[in-house]
Amino acid sequence: MRTRMDNRRSPRTVSLAALIGLLLTLAACTPPQPAAATATPPLAPTHTPQPPNLDPTATALPTQSGARFPDPAGYEWLAVTDGLDQPVDIQNAADGSGRLFLVEKTGRIRILQGGVLLPEPFLDISERVGDQGLEQGLLGLAFHPGYESNGLFFVNYTDRLGNTVIARFQVLAGESNRADPGSETQLLYIEQPYSNHNGGGLAFGPDGYLYIGLGDGGAAGDPHENARDPFSLLGKMLRIDVDHGSLYAIPPENPFAAAAGTGHPEIWRSGLRNPWRFAFDPANGDLYIGDVGQDQWEEVNYLAVNDDSGLLDFGWDRFEGSHPYENPPPAGGTILPVAEYAHRDGRCSVTGGLVYRGQALAEWSGAYFFADYCTGEVFGLLRTAEYAWEMIPLFATGFQVSTFGADEVGELHLADFRSGVVYRLSRR
Repeated sequence: MRTRMDNRRSPRTVSLAALIGLLLTLAACTPPQPAAATATPPLAPTHTPQPPNLDPTATALPTQSGARFPDPAGYEWLAVTDGLDQPVDIQNAADGSGRLFLVEKTGRIRILQGGVLLPEPFLDISERVGDQGLEQGLLGLAFHPGYESNGLFFVNYTDRLGNTVIARFQVLAGESNRADPGSETQLLYIEQPYSNHNGGGLAFGPDGYLYIGLGDGGAAGDPHENARDPFSLLGKMLRIDVDHGSLYAIPPENPFAAAAGTGHPEIWRSGLRNPWRFAFDPANGDLYIGDVGQDQWEEVNYLAVNDDSGLLDFGWDRFEGSHPYENPPPAGGTILPVAEYAHRDGRCSVTGGLVYRGQALAEWSGAYFFADYCTGEVFGLLRTAEYAWEMIPLFATGFQVSTFGADEVGELHLADFRSGVVYRLSRR
């Protein structure tokens, strides 16, 4: 799956011995799963980002305290289902059914309905999906905002050649729990130079457009400089209008929409390494992105809805987190992360999450939850001032947290990639 951690230095071809060594490394960095999730001790505070008009190479300001998280000792992660095969995404259709749709890396989408995991998959395209690489497979799912009436949904997967496919499917008429695998319409086909850093996320924004997160194409250090190349779709956040055009239309506000020949018109933001899970705050439309680091730093990026700063780039590969990585970084013009953490104590790879907006645990409202894949630590992030954020570790789960998701009423779930169990955050 996205155990992108030690794929960072992978060449174009990998020997069997190298692959075995990689798998042993991955196994070594993942701690055994404990019986129950527990609260975790404090972490050194994250940095505070500078306002966008300041030089991003300047020293970061200290974090301002003031945010108040509930005591995590009063909460636990309760298992809601098991038996999944490498779960990587959790979505709901917002259609009033109360169902959760659980994406398996191998190419299937399962349904959790009324607490029961249905035996028949909602969609099975495993014969089309190439999942031999750790970061390949069926990676993302997004339901059309009008799904209840039109039955349309979108997936992000790598095919048998390892290339990215963004496709539209339709539910079968009269069978709400089964989609038609023959209804596939490919919207985008993007060649991948390596097996890792595929991104994989999909989400509809508050503007009704479909957002697509793509990694830089893989290997280590973005060797092809894709993330900052306006003529490559890799290392970008794309934005398309799936309600117009023969396949899709280009939102006129996209940076390269108006001037032909300046860049791909689908591009909305650049400078991403491997955005593993992004989400919009359902309360206000703000965007959060977990972008996987190279050797030292994991980061969370943030962009307010209707941001008017004019900044188009998240910094990779000039920056890893807020730290210079390659070549002299430019003075200004970069969106710095609002939170970061170092590779220490087994931490290795960020799993982006969600802003909690449920009702059952209203005291968590506004907190952004995310995790480290290797250690299973779940972190909380809260905005304390215009340019100040507070980040703390909340739970030491021991899970391989591959994704977060919310049900129709906003309650927070996460998936353990290793065990195939989905959990819900609950009060003790």
